[in-house]
Amino acid sequence: MPKDRPRRKLEERPTRTLIFCKPYHVLSSFTDRAGRPTVGDYVDVPDVYAAGRLDYDSEGLLLLTSDGRLAHHLTHSKYKLRKSYLVQVEHIPSEDALDQLHQGVLIKSRRTLPAAAEMLSTAPDIFPRPEPIRYRKSIPTAWLKLGLIEGRNRQVRRMTAAVGHPTLRLVRIAIGPIALGDLSPGHWRDLTPDELKVLWHCFKT
Repeated sequence: MPKDRPRRKLEERPTRTLIFCKPYHVLSSFTDRAGRPTVGDYVDVPDVYAAGRLDYDSEGLLLLTSDGRLAHHLTHSKYKLRKSYLVQVEHIPSEDALDQLHQGVLIKSRRTLPAAAEMLSTAPDIFPRPEPIRYRKSIPTAWLKLGLIEGRNRQVRRMTAAVGHPTLRLVRIAIGPIALGDLSPGHWRDLTPDELKVLWHCFKT
């Protein structure tokens, strides 16, 4: 009777994780039946998918990965990975409005978790949007930096509206320790091994 052959250990397929700067009016998916621009128009890498999403009218950092385990950690609410945004709003927020954002506001009868919120003294040095916001001479604008550890639907926009300051422009600049840096809209790169190591470390603390 022939001896059992040793089973070959299945080789794990290498995974890729990319950082992509999503332009304005681009979907976070790779296809769209309506024919709108998607991530797939910019990223020609097989088997990667967005870990989380950015709204069609939002811009900035989007992580794409073929690693299902990493995607789960990036999107599951229990890991509370902070996401940072630059937000241009109508009017000049008062300290009370910033305190409300910090403490949490009611959205559809549910209070948001406390957020980091600060008003910037000058406009940030970021890439221009292809369709400029509609300025109204009678309404001043301000830039905020917000940090959230939850990701409810259109949460940033709903939070600023709840305190009387509608969002005009929204740019995500960081997910945990991964920062957008000087990546331009429509461009992407692979995360480095060191970046991946630091990112995984966030889920162990």
